[in-house]
Parts: sequence; structure tokens; C-alpha cells
Amino acid sequence: MTDHDDIEPTHVPSPTEHVLGELQLFGYRPFDDQPDSRPLPESKMIAGTIVDMFDALVATLSNTRLEPDLDELLWSTVNLFHRAVARIEHQLDDNEQAQHRSQREQDGSEVRSVELERLTAEGITLIERRNCLEIFRDQASTNLRFTPARPGVLGRARW
Repeated sequence: MTDHDDIEPTHVPSPTEHVLGELQLFGYRPFDDQPDSRPLPESKMIAGTIVDMFDALVATLSNTRLEPDLDELLWSTVNLFHRAVARIEHQLDDNEQAQHRSQREQDGSEVRSVELERLTAEGITLIERRNCLEIFRDQASTNLRFTPARPGVLGRARW
């Protein structure tokens, strides 16, 4: 038996191998100007995730020196989704203005039509994302109201 390692030349990874490695590591991510075909989370999954998040915070911080911070952290969780909705709504407003501008600039060319189609598809995606984040926010807000009150926790509602 001979050792073939010294005979076999060193291989350079192919571009295909590099792309496959990136996909395995980071998953598929479309470019900004491409539609994203990945599904949105379902309502049941969102509700379960929010309950798990709140349970984890309450279980971890209860009866510790960080318990006084629990109120702020739980409200921050609700506000996290509220700010995400506001950010998406701002992007949606910008997209709407771009759609109006593209409609005014229509001249019958394929280039202008494709641009308007892209903006419309982007707007639909933004609406779907906003609606999903609103579900997260509403579930977090509902869960916050039903989190068992303890002295000093959830004493001040500020949302």
C-alpha cells in the first residue's frame, strides 16, 4: 500500500463549492432588488415565541437582583416590535411615493413597466412584513397584560 496523499495535487475550491458553502452557512438571502420568496412566520408560531420570550425573561430575572429591571425589559420587548412596525411603515411610505413617481413617468417602455412592477412587489412585501410585525407587537402587548403581576413588576404602563 502506498500513500497517495503525496501524489494527489492540492485542489482549489471551485466557485460552485464556495456558493454552496455560503448557502449552507448563511442560507438564501435575495438581493435588495429581488423578491423574497421565504415564508412569513405563522400566527401560532408568533404567539408561542412571544410567550417563550416573556417566560424566559420572567423565569430568569425573578428573585434576582435584576428583578427591578423586569418591568422595563418586558415593555422594551413590546416596544421593539412597535418600533419595527414604525420603521416598515416609513419604508412603505417611501415605496408608495416611488410608485406614484413611477406611474407619472410611465412612457410605455418595458424598462418603466418593470420598475413599477418591482416597486409594487416591494410594496406588497413591505405590507406583509408590517402585518406580521404587528402580530408580534399585539401578541407581546397581550402577553404583557397577562403576565402575573408581582410587587414592583409591571407597575407602570407606558406604551
